[in-house]
Amino acid sequence: MIQSISYLLPGAFLLALPLCAAAQVPTPAAETQAVQQTIKAFFDGMRRADSTAVRRTLAPGAVFHVIDSRNGTTRLLPEKPGDFVKAVGTPHKEVWDERITFDKVLIDANLASVWTPYEFYLGNTFSHCGYNSFQVVKLAEGWRIAHIIDTRRKEKCR
Repeated sequence: MIQSISYLLPGAFLLALPLCAAAQVPTPAAETQAVQQTIKAFFDGMRRADSTAVRRTLAPGAVFHVIDSRNGTTRLLPEKPGDFVKAVGTPHKEVWDERITFDKVLIDANLASVWTPYEFYLGNTFSHCGYNSFQVVKLAEGWRIAHIIDTRRKEKCR
């Protein structure tokens, strides 16, 4: 009897492992919310001129780009995240208010790709609009922004 139980225990343990693992894996909806929360925290920090809050949302080595189209020519322009974070924390007259909506959030394992249309206001005055594309990675600290690329137009987008 003891021998037959000892053969059953490893099998029962192996059958229970997927159940335990499944209980610890966040649901897709929870992961989507966590990714969105990181991006919201980025813009909330920008609105409050809180460079520390913005910096917390960025992955080490984050990259920023702007797609600039002028006179029929499109250029890819790099921006330095450190310069952006510094500018956020430097006193400025108007609130930097980027109003986004979440159009698409795609997640595979520790990578998320997020598409957000936006309108940017200096205080209450419309400045520009376009689309942001975020690449977000899940690190030990949670979801962090690894890359931002955006378009910018002066005319209303929607």
